[in-house]
Amino acid sequence: MFPGTANVRCCSKTYGAGLKSDCTSGDMTYEAAKYKCESANARLCTVAELHTRAGSNNTGVVGTGCNFDFNDVEKNFDYNINQCSFTRTETQIKKIIENAYRSKNSIILYTIVNSKLAKFLTEESNKKKIPCFGVLGELILNFSKLLNQKASHEPSGQHALNKEYYERIEAIQFTMNHDDGNNISDIEKSDIIILGVSRTSKTPTSIYLANRGFKTSNIPLVNEKSLPDKMKSLKFKPCVVGLTTEADRLFEIRKNRLTSLKEKNKSEYVNINQIKKELENSKKTFRINNWPSIDVTRKSVEETAASIIKIYEIKNKKNV
Repeated sequence: MFPGTANVRCCSKTYGAGLKSDCTSGDMTYEAAKYKCESANARLCTVAELHTRAGSNNTGVVGTGCNFDFNDVEKNFDYNINQCSFTRTETQIKKIIENAYRSKNSIILYTIVNSKLAKFLTEESNKKKIPCFGVLGELILNFSKLLNQKASHEPSGQHALNKEYYERIEAIQFTMNHDDGNNISDIEKSDIIILGVSRTSKTPTSIYLANRGFKTSNIPLVNEKSLPDKMKSLKFKPCVVGLTTEADRLFEIRKNRLTSLKEKNKSEYVNINQIKKELENSKKTFRINNWPSIDVTRKSVEETAASIIKIYEIKNKKNV
């Protein structure tokens, strides 16, 4: 097999009908040669045709006078890929085409969704006789038919800075400002409030919920005085959810926490009896205020957040 490039032989689309065009030199790659033959309403000759002598039955092309018999184009050829991201203007396209024109045997594949720019690219490529193919055209068309929706053809539509985006940013900022019991003076502006003793995944769960667009506050439960008085009001609107866990598991988490901080002095923080007391008091607080609680012992942050969102949706339906 000929490595990389070869001269081109185009055969008739009817197999066995012999040559379609005259000898073509130029050391083309497989894709470029294929495109050239197809443009001539022909096809690349098969390996069998390239290795068979021409005869009365016209099954081969060897010996037809081109002097490059047996030169097959190898499909596994060496090539370079140049990627051009964020192409938005005709000026950018012109520069890309000029670079492609200077490179030998270039092929352009594009994913431009803007119809006007895609058309301009195709027309300019044709002027330079550069093979140009749209990767997404048929895909977008088929999806439009399948979903019965008209394609917007807006580039980077998935990254549009719409209302939902800004609401999510606002939720993240609110949540960061209301982490670990901070800024409880306006806690009623929260969508969700998470309560729990130390190390029950309140902060990571809050941040996850914020990324879903929920303004989330979290308050560590140390004692009954940890809660703002307004939270005990029947008119308090935010969805309040308590987090709890198994004592043994919490003991291990807190012990590892102190180890990571290189804290050698043991304290009530890692006293198993104190931990059990904290958890029992937190559960009592949840029951008294009729706040739902979630055991996070064997739950990931994503699972905990999903449960909280479900509770939030149920609460909102009741309030409608």
